[in-house]
Amino acid sequence: MPKSFIDEPTLALDRHDGNIFVLTMRKAPENRINSHYAQKLISAYNLIRKTIGPNAPGAVITRGNDAKFWCTGLELDESDTNPSANSEGFFPLLATLLDFPFPTIALITGHTFGGACPFALSHDYRVMNSSRGYISMPPVNLGLHFPGIGTLLRLKLRPQVARRMLLEAHRWTGKEALEDGLVDLVAPPEEMLGKAMELASRWAPKAEMGVYSLLRGELYGEAARGFREISYVYGRRTDLPAKAKI
Repeated sequence: MPKSFIDEPTLALDRHDGNIFVLTMRKAPENRINSHYAQKLISAYNLIRKTIGPNAPGAVITRGNDAKFWCTGLELDESDTNPSANSEGFFPLLATLLDFPFPTIALITGHTFGGACPFALSHDYRVMNSSRGYISMPPVNLGLHFPGIGTLLRLKLRPQVARRMLLEAHRWTGKEALEDGLVDLVAPPEEMLGKAMELASRWAPKAEMGVYSLLRGELYGEAARGFREISYVYGRRTDLPAKAKI
């Protein structure tokens, strides 16, 4: 039986055999991220890291709480009253995942929109719902920008796919996302967690030598450095607020 570490209205964290942790986002209605929620997620990832300890096997799965939504991006209205919202929340969240010492898996249960795309791409692996939900990142439609917004896309996706995501705001179904390499697996809702657990169990031992995050940094360190550079910055604006809200 899994052991519960966190059981709150907006977040749950359970530990399974083999140091496999399942982090469930359940922030109604669509798991949208604001600075406070980003910090809660960061705290959960830090708890996982400290619980497993160094040079041990382990992995984390980040999932949505239903088959309709995984995460629909950022609470864009927060920037109206807190210009540093992304600098103290979203950007550190991405940096935390890119430097995490254990394999990470995004279990994309449903719609994944806007800032949820780099959030998903910050994970090492992605498993997507095959029967519903889409992936789309529309900053070009919203007038939104931050330094390095395309870096992770460029490093992880083929050039034509990155262009479709950033400059065309294309919407991918699960089948299309698998074909274009956005996700590693697709599965029906009732099989998704099992597939993610199989991935986690397979790759968790790769953390035992203590170099997992160092080697990931060789692949995607440019993006991690970019996110760290605009994290916890209060003397200047680190992003261009959206001109349109959704």
